[in-house]
Amino acid sequence: MNRKTVNIVTLGCSKNEVDSELMQSILDKENFIYSDNPLDSEVIIVNTCGFIEAAKEESIDTILEMSKYKIEGKCKHLILAGCLAQRYSSELMDEMPEVDAIMGTGNIKDLNSILDGLKEDKKIIQSNDVDSSYLEGVNRIVSSPTAYVRISEGCDNLCTYCIIPALRGKHRSRKMEDVIAEVVYLAEQDVKEVILIAQNTSDYGIDIYGDYTLHLLLDKLNEIEGLEFIRLLYLYPDNIDDKLINSIKRNSKVAHYLDMPLQHASDNVLKKMNRRTTKKSIRKTIEKLRKEIPDIVLRTTFIVGFPGETEDDFQELYDFIKDVRFDKLGVFTYSKEENTPAFNMPGQIEESTKEIRRDRLMELQRTISESLMSEKVGKIYKVLVEDLAEEGLYIGRSYMDSPEIDGVIYFRSVEEHDAGDVVFVKTDEYLEYDLMGELTDESCQ
Repeated sequence: MNRKTVNIVTLGCSKNEVDSELMQSILDKENFIYSDNPLDSEVIIVNTCGFIEAAKEESIDTILEMSKYKIEGKCKHLILAGCLAQRYSSELMDEMPEVDAIMGTGNIKDLNSILDGLKEDKKIIQSNDVDSSYLEGVNRIVSSPTAYVRISEGCDNLCTYCIIPALRGKHRSRKMEDVIAEVVYLAEQDVKEVILIAQNTSDYGIDIYGDYTLHLLLDKLNEIEGLEFIRLLYLYPDNIDDKLINSIKRNSKVAHYLDMPLQHASDNVLKKMNRRTTKKSIRKTIEKLRKEIPDIVLRTTFIVGFPGETEDDFQELYDFIKDVRFDKLGVFTYSKEENTPAFNMPGQIEESTKEIRRDRLMELQRTISESLMSEKVGKIYKVLVEDLAEEGLYIGRSYMDSPEIDGVIYFRSVEEHDAGDVVFVKTDEYLEYDLMGELTDESCQ
């Protein structure tokens, strides 16, 4: 029997990356074979993003680009998956004749039945299971020393600008034993760094254990042999408590790094966003983190131009960033998304004003980052090797940097290293967001 070749194109966030790895792993190997090359593939799956306008545009462009392989390549069927497919399943099927099937965010488990049902004269839409459970027991195919591990699905926060609860469903934590089993498997595959993700990782456990239990999960993961780093992304600040802080502090493999999306610092805007925090509580959390874990690296994101954001609100945010001096920071302009409460809010702001405010904050952060980076020269860091930049020069990351969104450490070495090796580097130069250094036999204190 000839097996059909399947290619997956992944867009958007790390959650989509996990979904694509799950899809590749559950392919019926008797009937289908995975290919990295869309030109040679008979089925192409585009795992789309539909969070904000820019992501939607990128997804549409990619769908159109992949549809060309129906003429230029071997492609016979084009399937859409992910958030855009979930959000606009009917519209996409009606307006894009190139599309043969649509698979919602909760329908990954149906991949093989969808593939089996593909016919030239038949269109398939399966997007009716947004609250489905995580697909457990799948040995994901991971080819990197770093792997994302999703510890929960969906979100209950209902921020007024966000469409995610409609696309990913309500908050559902995975059982602790299932997460641990997955990480044990990944460590056995030579994964050195696991990055825990969710829509809100600090909500982990509340729905199935009756309490926030991320700290207990970290205690268990820290015991797994072979792991070097456990990294935390997407922690809302309202549930970062003493138990979690102490767990990060005492577990040697847990990186002293927190990605904590704050979105704003003006109480006026935070209330409009339906965020459950205030500037005062955010400050208190940051102060406690820095007191208990002095070398902690804090990453955050902010939204500018939210409806009703005044010049005073923006200045309050600017002053907050200037005072707090975050290690890593990203800024987004507010994206007006239909079917969210903020879509029809009064006080919508011109795009040009949003962009000016974003640029002002990013320029401020550039100067902060440069200052903070200069303080790291002369220090020794434990580094996970990622790639060879050129002969004698390698690219790696320390606990301070998450892949793709943060900087790297370039280091010189006459020795040869493979991706996944762990070395120690003494820094001797800083760039705007990166560090340079030399391999050393010394270890960091």
